[in-house]
Amino acid sequence: MATHRYLTKSRFKLATECATKLHYTGDPAYFNARTEDSFLAALAEGGFQVGGLACLMVPGGTMIDAESADEQVARTHELLKQTNVVIYEATLVHEGKLVRVDILRKQGGTVDLIEVKAKSYSASKDGDLRATKGGIKSAWLPYLLDVAFQQHVVSRALPDLKVRPWLMLADKEAAATVDGLGQAFKVRRGVRGVVVDISPGTAERLGAPLLCQIPVTSQVAEIQDGVLQVGHEVLPFSLAIDFMARAGRGEVRVPGIPRIACAQCEFKTAQVPVSGELRSGFHECWTAALGWTRQDFEAPLVLQLWNSRRKAKWLAEGRYKLSQVNEEDLGLVDAEPGIEGLSTAQRQWMQCTDHPLWIDTAGLQREMTTWRYPLNFIDFETAMVPIPYQAGRRPYEVIAFQFSHHVMHEDGRVHHQTQFLDASPGGDPTRPFMRALKAALEANAGTVFRWSHHENNVLSSMRNRLIEEDLPGDQNLAAFIQLITHQSGGAAGARNMVDLCELSQRYFYAPGTRGSSSLKKVLPALMRNSQFLRQTYSQAVYGTTAMPSLNLKDPVAWWVPDAQGQPLDPYGLLPPVFADLSEEQQAELGDETQSGLKDGGAAMAAYARLQQEELPHAVRGAIEQALLRYCELDTLAMVMAVQAWRFDSECLNEEA
Repeated sequence: MATHRYLTKSRFKLATECATKLHYTGDPAYFNARTEDSFLAALAEGGFQVGGLACLMVPGGTMIDAESADEQVARTHELLKQTNVVIYEATLVHEGKLVRVDILRKQGGTVDLIEVKAKSYSASKDGDLRATKGGIKSAWLPYLLDVAFQQHVVSRALPDLKVRPWLMLADKEAAATVDGLGQAFKVRRGVRGVVVDISPGTAERLGAPLLCQIPVTSQVAEIQDGVLQVGHEVLPFSLAIDFMARAGRGEVRVPGIPRIACAQCEFKTAQVPVSGELRSGFHECWTAALGWTRQDFEAPLVLQLWNSRRKAKWLAEGRYKLSQVNEEDLGLVDAEPGIEGLSTAQRQWMQCTDHPLWIDTAGLQREMTTWRYPLNFIDFETAMVPIPYQAGRRPYEVIAFQFSHHVMHEDGRVHHQTQFLDASPGGDPTRPFMRALKAALEANAGTVFRWSHHENNVLSSMRNRLIEEDLPGDQNLAAFIQLITHQSGGAAGARNMVDLCELSQRYFYAPGTRGSSSLKKVLPALMRNSQFLRQTYSQAVYGTTAMPSLNLKDPVAWWVPDAQGQPLDPYGLLPPVFADLSEEQQAELGDETQSGLKDGGAAMAAYARLQQEELPHAVRGAIEQALLRYCELDTLAMVMAVQAWRFDSECLNEEA
């Protein structure tokens, strides 16, 4: 078992989520999914850029960049001998607990402990981070626990100083007053991890503050006066973190408690590992707690139940498998007034009973009679950045920078009709995006489809912005958005988009999707069961004149069998981002050449990279082509779902 010299704030965070994680952190014998996409996730979320901006907002500090923890602590104490000093990554230790404070500002006998987070804050909505009854809002508790741990350590490491805790957050109500600020903070992978390079002169052109500093003294005191659960123990705050530190050093073993958080355990393999394979903390915890055997894990777990808020209750009652959930638990009734197709409870019951593939052909046919051809399928790629790229924009405003648009005619013909991508550094794609989408969808009067609520939410947000800014031409764009969307609490437009995810949820169920109607889950299920999709896409027809593509140079077969004869995930067939670069260019980029775009988070990270003005032309082109191919496949996947339901529903019913 891996042991650790110090309980750090990152390991304290793990322990508050699940104390048994302390036994697995840093041990190479365990699978840690969090490390796989950490760079992309950090780039997308902008946390490191916010940290760089915070240092400029509290200027004049010294960065603690020594190699070892002992050197970092020694350097911090040396700097603290000054009466007034600002320290970045100040490192302090007390009784086996170590913290690296984002910004530590000493003024005489007072120390400001400033924890920087990329989370957004709105004074009008979030206030003092407390709910109406006075308690700390649950959404803010993890951040305040982090600060409480740091304050505990710092106040004891510096007993002669008064320590005031603060959160520094992205201010949702502030707007950038300079262009190009977001591009000034460039993220790259350095020898010691992620590094932020700040462009020269940025400190002199910050403009109005985009980060706000929130005092959290009372909230931290409340947490420190309270208790924490560590395994089965409920202990006062200070004793709890002492216990966590001992557990991290291997002096005590914290037993696992099966609970909801286990569903997101990052120390978890897909199956119970055998000798010689990477170990799985999840399976070890549950085996120790429940006395389970390998066979017990083969049954579907309550954790996997789709869209249920009752899982915590069932786990507390000792019900861990879906087979232990009954119809009464779900509130299942034969028919629910006003609900056509599957209700939530019925869909959950199918999952509990391992129901075979099911499709409501009649229900889908009724829906299809309301559709108007040609059918239009659209998908957006968007970003939300904490440091805006343009003046006038606020932290975490939605940036819609790309869409794809497929068309299906009544005779079954399909083609990739239009697309849009504007990732030019410093540009604002909002209005060009809307004008291009309006032109694309006004080319015919057919039904418009989306998958889930994302596109409707994005368009509604853009409509509010257009109305607020009211520039020439904005009224026409706002009216178009109103036509194809439904507003929260308001009427739907005359050409309101049809949500295929909702139709899938009501009329289609396939084992293996775990009840989910996510397109990434539904598409593989349809490809496994639809003869139409197999016959059509096992041939290299896509990208020919019969089924034109705007991005793929050579014809593609999307139905490709694996070793067991089952179709591979089409997203896995997309070429690596930098496949078109020369060997010399790929060698310069290193491991990044092997990555692909397979989800919206990766697309968001790619957009962030494209905002770097000095990006080589070949690299920029490769990323843009990867974005175009990925978004095109998203709308093609929607087409495939409708093709299976429209042309193969009887076959699917036979399978059912």
